[in-house]
Amino acid sequence: MASGGDQQSQALAKPTFTEAQASAVVESLFGFKVSMIRALPSYDDQNFHVHILRTEDTTDSPNEYVLKISNTESSKDPDLIEMQNDIMMFLKEAGFPTAFVCRTKGDNMTSLMSIDSGSETKSHLVRLLTYLPGRPIAEIPVSTRLLYEIGRMAAMLDKTLEKFCHPKLSCLHRENFIWNLKNIPLLEKYVDALGQNRNREIVEQVIQLFKEEIMTKLSHFRECINHGDLNDHNILVEPSKSAFGDADYQVSGILDFGDMSYGYYVFEAAITIMYMMIESKNPIQVGGHVLAGFESIIPLTAVERDSLFLLVCSRFSQSLVMAAYSCQLHPENKEYLMITGKTGWKHLQQMFDMGQKAVEEIWFETVKSYESGISM
Repeated sequence: MASGGDQQSQALAKPTFTEAQASAVVESLFGFKVSMIRALPSYDDQNFHVHILRTEDTTDSPNEYVLKISNTESSKDPDLIEMQNDIMMFLKEAGFPTAFVCRTKGDNMTSLMSIDSGSETKSHLVRLLTYLPGRPIAEIPVSTRLLYEIGRMAAMLDKTLEKFCHPKLSCLHRENFIWNLKNIPLLEKYVDALGQNRNREIVEQVIQLFKEEIMTKLSHFRECINHGDLNDHNILVEPSKSAFGDADYQVSGILDFGDMSYGYYVFEAAITIMYMMIESKNPIQVGGHVLAGFESIIPLTAVERDSLFLLVCSRFSQSLVMAAYSCQLHPENKEYLMITGKTGWKHLQQMFDMGQKAVEEIWFETVKSYESGISM
């Protein structure tokens, strides 16, 4: 997801490496001979799926990787990129399906590369990650069992990161980061991208309610490190080995740690619920199954539960507004940027029309059914 700079920095943010340039980077920095490379969809970084040729030195190594080239803004903060690398490795050691960060020939996890863009030279941090198996959740029919497991995984991830220690941990306090859910008021700078319509009216109401009802409660929320972007394209799944009858899936990969920051447990729950609603034919039902999984690890407090509805609406607003704004800057990337918008506005309007009490009743009754064993 994009960071919240001014329009000029946003317009300059995304790398523009060609496949040939990306291939040359892999070979010069990491010593791998590339057999095939293709661009992957991305928001404001640039990603390439890389196949390498087997040699005597790499017979025991993977032969598929992701070359990740960070945007110009993120590349100015190497401490934050280092933190993301270390967190991925920490979670991998703890048993989560995260990527392994490969070291360069100089034994570094990142390298700063410069590219001539015509009018100027831009610098980008480059990493090579192992390629994770599976398909994005967006491409499969999602069962209630899988929704529960994803909610559980989101809570487990945050709980595991309680034990993460690092001398530069303070860099995750990203006070003006547009994708931190506590920064919903910053959306006011971008709402003009929506034009004048009902969508804008809803977003402006969400922002106002956030100021009145969430900002006053933040001190009562329990703080933690959030992944912050467990969306339907950042969670990979593959068929479950233990599935019988109807096909079911298990999580095989967690991608994109670029939005990590200090937040709150309830933020992670809300963000996960919102993104799992995107592809669902029964979006309002989704929240209860995700919440049941989340609360099996981290039960929310009364004040956190009371804020969940508005936080889900807030994340919808955040994602939809920033997608519309980014489309103005990068119309060539519109198809990827508007993935959430295809159904997101409809879901946000439905939540608003139903109201907090009606939606919460569905969510919380679903959680109760798990506690009584009905939904299990």
